[in-house]
Amino acid sequence: MNLFGHGIALSSDFVIQGAPKLTADAAGLPVGDVISASIPLVIVMGLVTTITAFILLKRDMKRGTIELTGTNDSNEEQEKDEKLLTLRQKQFFAIIIPIAFLADVVAMSILKLQGGDATALIGGTAVFILLILSVVAHKKQGLEKTTSYLIHGFQFGFKVFGPVIPIAAFFYLGDSGFTKIIGDFLPNASHGIVNDLGVGLASVVPLTKEIAAVTLSVVGAITGLDGSGFSGISLAGSVGSLFGNAIGSGADTLTALGQITAIWIGGGTLTHIKDM
Repeated sequence: MNLFGHGIALSSDFVIQGAPKLTADAAGLPVGDVISASIPLVIVMGLVTTITAFILLKRDMKRGTIELTGTNDSNEEQEKDEKLLTLRQKQFFAIIIPIAFLADVVAMSILKLQGGDATALIGGTAVFILLILSVVAHKKQGLEKTTSYLIHGFQFGFKVFGPVIPIAAFFYLGDSGFTKIIGDFLPNASHGIVNDLGVGLASVVPLTKEIAAVTLSVVGAITGLDGSGFSGISLAGSVGSLFGNAIGSGADTLTALGQITAIWIGGGTLTHIKDM
């Protein structure tokens, strides 16, 4: 489940398109191009990892080498949380919650919602479900608990996405942001400082498609080691655009490759997501 959730779903993000939007903006590409280029990469990555994990887990289960460990340090706290909802309430919400999010997917498909609009719809649905669950579970303290949960969620969100802001700003400034903020001082033939740097680098160091792909994978993996996953996707997008301009093609594929490796490494499959 970790591979399907933190790996395939989080790295592809075809529905909300938050991750592709960040990498596409950093690379100066349309979101649709990055998503289209990522489809075969996501399929290959998903098939290889899930099949390999299944085989290894079956082998370890036969050998009896799998050690089951709990995720909660306090058994008393776990038992207390389990008593907040009755069995019927749990069954009811287990049916309603997936239906609500499936309705969001249908609405996004029909209304063609993408990016921020899709995020707002999903976020609003999640907040509404959180409010209902808190009121049902905590009764009179429901609103107070809802505020506590929201604060905890916002703190986690800022901690994960915080590093994206300065990294993305740096590379936006090296692209079209330079002329918008500082002024039109670049030569007429310039494509932006970052892109010019890539072209100049390619003229000095031989740059092939293979080298570019390996480099993007390494860059994405290194940026994901901090446990965020999203902190380095703007860097991956900028480097993908840089290499794509240098070799003359493949900027969308390189950008998608960097995005996938960064989130697979840092999104929770190999490196645990940062705790609060």
